[in-house]
Amino acid sequence: MITETAKTDARMIKHRVLLLVNGKEHSAEVKANVTLLELLRDQLGYVGTKVGCETGDCGACTVLVDGEPVNSCLLLAVEADGSAITTIEGLEKDGKLDVMQEAFIQQGAVQCGYCTPGMILSGKALLDRNPNPAAEEVREAISGNLCRCTGYVKIIDAILAAARAGMRA
Repeated sequence: MITETAKTDARMIKHRVLLLVNGKEHSAEVKANVTLLELLRDQLGYVGTKVGCETGDCGACTVLVDGEPVNSCLLLAVEADGSAITTIEGLEKDGKLDVMQEAFIQQGAVQCGYCTPGMILSGKALLDRNPNPAAEEVREAISGNLCRCTGYVKIIDAILAAARAGMRA
């Protein structure tokens, strides 16, 4: 039988994790109950990843884990060990915004901005899989990201504009 003391001791043990975040290798020690969201924001300083509901319902904390959109509030940091993580900060290259970021600006898809990092990363993951999606595919791709400001029309327009711009590049 596991005692309460043994359970508490197990949660206090730190585990070393190695992550490739935005192309940069990071090693950190975390307790078993630390989420990827907490590690990214609190220990590594990637604050573009937003804290929202912390229950996986809003998508504000969306990051790409090995290219797939993931709610970082639901993934333990130890589960991400060895993974390549992309945060919103990782899209900009050499001072130039990613085509998806540019499209969000040009289409007016940013209002309060809180959902924007997760929306952009979900859109980016979609275009990486399917460079020419239909509007319905865009809606499905961002279905895990909630926005209380825009009504989604401009967000969908921005992702479709990014797809068109990517096809021209």
